[in-house]
Amino acid sequence: MPSLFSAPARQGVLAATLLQASAAAIAADANPNAPQLDRVVVTATATDRLVSDAPASVSVITREQIHMRPVLDLADALRGTPGITVAGIGMGRRGIRVRGMDPAYTLVLLDGQRINASRDAIAHSDFDMGWMPAAAIERIEVVRGPMSSLYGSEALGGVVNIISRDATDAWQGNLVYNGGVVAGGLGGNSVQAGVYAGGPLLRDTLSLSVFGEHRQKDATRSAADERLDEQEARRVNTGRVVLGWTPDEQQRIQLSHLQGTEWRSRHALQTGARPYVYETVDDIDRRQTTLAHDGTWSWGQTRINAYRSTLDRSNRRDLGEATRPQHLTDDIVDGRATLEAGKHRISAGGEWRREQLQDASASRSGHLQSIQTAVCVQDEIQLMPELSLVVGNRADHHSRFGWHHSPRGYLVWHLNDAFTLKGGAGSGFKAPSLKQLSPEYSATAGGGRFTIVGNPLLRPEKNTSQELSAAWQQNGGSLQATVFQNNLEDLIQTVCVRDCGGRELRNYTNIARARIRGVELAGTLPLGNGLLLEANFSWLDAEDQQKHQPLTERPRRSAGANLSWEHGPLQAALRGEYIGPQKQSAGTGQVTLPQYTLLSLDTRWAISSRLNLVLGVDNLANKRLDEGSALYPYPETGRYVHAGIDLAF
Repeated sequence: MPSLFSAPARQGVLAATLLQASAAAIAADANPNAPQLDRVVVTATATDRLVSDAPASVSVITREQIHMRPVLDLADALRGTPGITVAGIGMGRRGIRVRGMDPAYTLVLLDGQRINASRDAIAHSDFDMGWMPAAAIERIEVVRGPMSSLYGSEALGGVVNIISRDATDAWQGNLVYNGGVVAGGLGGNSVQAGVYAGGPLLRDTLSLSVFGEHRQKDATRSAADERLDEQEARRVNTGRVVLGWTPDEQQRIQLSHLQGTEWRSRHALQTGARPYVYETVDDIDRRQTTLAHDGTWSWGQTRINAYRSTLDRSNRRDLGEATRPQHLTDDIVDGRATLEAGKHRISAGGEWRREQLQDASASRSGHLQSIQTAVCVQDEIQLMPELSLVVGNRADHHSRFGWHHSPRGYLVWHLNDAFTLKGGAGSGFKAPSLKQLSPEYSATAGGGRFTIVGNPLLRPEKNTSQELSAAWQQNGGSLQATVFQNNLEDLIQTVCVRDCGGRELRNYTNIARARIRGVELAGTLPLGNGLLLEANFSWLDAEDQQKHQPLTERPRRSAGANLSWEHGPLQAALRGEYIGPQKQSAGTGQVTLPQYTLLSLDTRWAISSRLNLVLGVDNLANKRLDEGSALYPYPETGRYVHAGIDLAF
């Protein structure tokens, strides 16, 4: 892989060679009673693997970490994770970038099942960021790098898999409440209340889990013009019921239903000859019903899922024309069988997916549909006790553009009990959205400055990725260095085809190429006396190879750190997040936005075995980006002081 070892790659390899020299120093101070870092994950292979064995770069956010801080959506939970940065997607909303890739290139799963990608149908949508109540999350697995060989389209940049809590042999539950205020008197105050309960209805046969959550956040007004909202107001109610049936020791059947309603309100400025301030309100209803079967047989395991996800969005405005209603439906059936054959663990499966969109702006009929089918195979080969190889391929057939293959290969080599080398290459793709492919789609954007139309001749966007990683882990301490490179082709952009410079007509087309390469460093250091330091640093070089200039809104450097302390019933953590300089479009050129740092403090006090008190301050220094430049892609919230309780029952 010669293209991998460019200047930044050599920096990462050099850092990797220093791991063993640093290992001895860390081991000397390591706490032998520190928690085990090598967790079991499922997302990288769709089978159980330890993080150290996983053929990918994987991070895990635990339930304990989520409960230590206020988490209103997925972006809050993932902040500070290696390779993850928050990205603006318009209207003060945010998404997540994995290794500098657009938020649309990250596939979000709930217990391994797709959440319909509303952003493909609805402009500036972040509606898929808050499907699962925080009280119901067991852990979140983040895989960096393309995973289309397992999950198909949308997994171009990575996968985020939210794993929910499961019912146990005895009834247990949690009631969580948290509320806080934002400094500055511009709004942004929030309240969050959640409940989880789960246990057996019939011992060893029938179980029930129930989740529910209410979230409310006030609008944050703009410091420059208090008539306008920098961040919108939100009210969210979400609930889920899971019924589990175990007819015998070999089988488990699950029926679940997730439902949520969301209300958004924002005051914005309509530009033009006679500008005016208007209020826009979104009402969102989302549902997902799933039937799943897991089997464990003498020859291996099977899993079959059948589920439907729907999302309805309606909009209204007090002035001007509202956006037309939209209804998005995904029907999916998928299955996988895994068998052990000597040194091989072979998995084979398939998927059928029908995506439907009801939107009067997308076609004359108001209805668009695509059907995708896929088959995939994966072989996890134990070449030697210390060396394993994973190879796989997925073939997807799309009703518009035919077959697309996504191969992947990855090696994991344990040099000894502490030191591991990993590396591999793979490809991913993202199918054009139903709107982008529709020749009848037409929408006005940019405050009326231009109109966008669809293109049925679009091709899928593609990513070819390579990475090499070295890791050391022992006695609660760890160090890891990773170098990676993504080569993207056929990126979809809009180009002016008529009246350029005036009221433009724009069309979607495959023209862009980009290269994103970088280095990730991460480490964990037990300091003794209950102190643990976790830190990571990312260096990114993202270039638009069509225009030969940096990609915008991608920090060249970013870092996260967490210094935690535990003593008896008390826990505390000082979190830091560094966002380095980043390019942003301004007029016909680019400007460089200054770097900034956010510090937060989280505390948790176990008053009793069942009652915990949570206190904290996010953005301790009250860093406001409107003091620097209005060009930042996402408006960070000011100092946020919060308090809450976690009651177990």
